[in-house]
Formats: sequence, structure tokens, C-alpha cells
Amino acid sequence: MAVKLHRCSLMWARFGAHPCWRVQKALDEEGISYAVVKGPLRRSRREDLERLSGQRAYPVIEFEDGRVYRAESSEMAERIHSGKLSEAPGTQV
Repeated sequence: MAVKLHRCSLMWARFGAHPCWRVQKALDEEGISYAVVKGPLRRSRREDLERLSGQRAYPVIEFEDGRVYRAESSEMAERIHSGKLSEAPGTQV
């Protein structure tokens, strides 16, 4: 399953508490293929993310079928580790 991970542009921020890194690390650990879509740091400049997901918070996972999944990063990482990412509730865009 190839997905897009919409995340902030702070790719160097690799510590457990950073929400974008937490989700990206979970995808890596589970061997899930993804493309990183880096976005603006400032919430006020995240119009594209809001059009996609209905909100301006990172991270967001976009599936090939057009569904978009957003939750707290710990919940997203837990779903990824449980092998149930494809069953994630998402909004259709």
C-alpha cells in the first residue's frame, strides 16, 4: 500500500514526542511504502492541508483511494503498528 504522509518540513526533528516523526517512524518500522509531502510550519499557511483533510494539523495520511486519515499521532502510530492502517477511518476527498 503506497500512501502519502503529509507532515511538517522539520525532517531533522527525530525524537519520539514529535508527532510527524512518531508517525513516520511507525510507517518505517512496519515497512509501509510512503511518500513524504512536506508542508509549511505555520498553521496559517496550511490552506492546502485544510482543503485536503478539513483541518490544519499534521500529520495526515492520504491513501491511494482518496481517503484521508488524521488522528492524534500516538493513535495513528498505534494503528500502524497493529497492522490496521488500511482500516483507518477516513474522509473521502
